[in-house]
Amino acid sequence: MPSLPPRATWLPLVEAALAEDLGPGDATSQALLSPEERGAAVLEARAELVVCGLDVAREVFALRGVTCELVARDGDAASAGAPLAHVRGSAIGILEAERTALNFVQRLSGIATHTRRFRLAVRGTSAEIVDTRKTTPGWRRFEKYAVTCGGGENHRLGLFDMVLIKDNHLAALKNASPNAIAAAVTRARTEYRTLKVEVEADTLDQVEQAVAAGADFVLLDNMNLNQLRLAVEKCRGHAKTEASGGVNLATVRPIAETGVDFISVGALTHSARAVDIGLDFQD
Repeated sequence: MPSLPPRATWLPLVEAALAEDLGPGDATSQALLSPEERGAAVLEARAELVVCGLDVAREVFALRGVTCELVARDGDAASAGAPLAHVRGSAIGILEAERTALNFVQRLSGIATHTRRFRLAVRGTSAEIVDTRKTTPGWRRFEKYAVTCGGGENHRLGLFDMVLIKDNHLAALKNASPNAIAAAVTRARTEYRTLKVEVEADTLDQVEQAVAAGADFVLLDNMNLNQLRLAVEKCRGHAKTEASGGVNLATVRPIAETGVDFISVGALTHSARAVDIGLDFQD
C-alpha cells in the first residue's frame, strides 16, 4: 500500500491552501448560519475513479474542527455513487473546508485514475510506468504519491536523488575526451558514489557510449519502436532502459512490447484531469 509522505512535509501546504480560500472568513456561511448549527455530509465519487488524497482532505476538515470518517482508502477503485467519507460538525466548518478538501482529493484522485489507465494498458508486459518532474510547483510530494496510488512508480523526487545526464549536460561537455557521455559518467561517479547514474540517449551510438561508460540506466528519448528494440538489445545485461517522449494511451502498449524496463509519462501529472467528487449535506 502506498504511504503518504510524513505529515510535517505537507501540512503547511494544506494550511496555506485553506487560508487562501478562507481569508478573513466565509462571508456567505457567516451571514446565513449560526455558529451552533450542526451538519453532516458525505464525500462521494460521482464517476469511476481511483481514490487518492482522503487523508489530506481529513486534515483540511480537522483544521476547521470537523470530524471526517473515511470509508475508503487511497488506492481503492471506487464506482460512481460510492461514499468515500462522512463528515460531521459545525455546518459553517464543513462549508469552510469543503472546496479546499475537494481540490486536493479531486486533483490527486485524477492523477491516480490516469496512472491506473496507463498501468492497465501495459498489463502483461514487463514495463513499469514511472512519473517525471513535470509536477505542479509545491505539490510534487502529493502528486508523486498519487502516481503510486494508481500503480505507477516514482522516477526521482528531484535533482538530488539521481544523476540524470541530459542533452544539455552533454552539449556543455561536447569537447570532453574520449566523448561527452564517458566524461559525464566518470565525473558523476567520482562526485556521487552512491547515486544511480542515468544517461539520456537520442541515438543508438549514444546508447552504446552510455553502456560502455557503465551507466545504470539509459533514457531512450523519442526513439521509434525499431530503435527502441535495438537499444534494448544493446543494453541487455548492462543497463536498465527507460523510454520517454510523447507517450500516451495509444502508444504506450507498443512501446512496452519493445522490452523496455520503464516508460516515463509526464502526462500522469501535467495532464491528468480532476475527477468528479462531490460533497452533499444529509438530513
